Amino acid sequence: MASLLQATRSVPIVFVGVSDPVGAGYVDSLSRPGGNATGFILFDYSLSTKWLELLKQIVPGVTRAAVLRDPAITPGIGQWGAIQSAAPALGVEVSPVNVRDAPEIERGVAAFARSGNGGLIVTGSPLALLHRELIIALAAQHKLPTVYFSRAFVTGGGLISYGPDVADQARRAAGYVDRILKGEKPADLPVQAPTKYDLVINLKTAKALGLAMPPAVLGRADEVIE
Repeated sequence: MASLLQATRSVPIVFVGVSDPVGAGYVDSLSRPGGNATGFILFDYSLSTKWLELLKQIVPGVTRAAVLRDPAITPGIGQWGAIQSAAPALGVEVSPVNVRDAPEIERGVAAFARSGNGGLIVTGSPLALLHRELIIALAAQHKLPTVYFSRAFVTGGGLISYGPDVADQARRAAGYVDRILKGEKPADLPVQAPTKYDLVINLKTAKALGLAMPPAVLGRADEVIE
């Protein structure tokens, strides 16, 4: 995205899957983008608190959560801040684990897993996706219930995910392209948050962890992998 804006400030750009376009300097504000770019954010930071709430729902006895995040990007800081703010009310002590490289992830998760009553939250970042297989394997190895930001982790063997429907965002982005081609300006089209979220559960992984998924959570699931 940054490269596109460096290349042109006149050709209209409609983006999807961007976490924090204001913080990254892509737009002036969500309501009035102001330049040649607009689109659809991947999530707002309030979604991060839902991951912690979901962890507490599926494992009521959890009192500790390690939050895997990338501290080098604005979304990594924002997601961690939202989770940290919500944690006291849920009775959960949270601690960050950085995802800069594989050895750091392995050390952080192993150190956290030495004490009981714990779970993991994997926040959204390109590095988390890059290390997806490792993170899933570590969660299984240490028997840590884990909430992920993307379905891709659950189809790969992770426990549960809650995140935006990216295909829906792409369809909505096509609508913006159509409006721009008909004469509207990106500067006047507000950046929009997702309107459709998917809850995906892997029951095979739940069984391996010895977890009975609460009926209320199962009933809300958009997809159940058995």
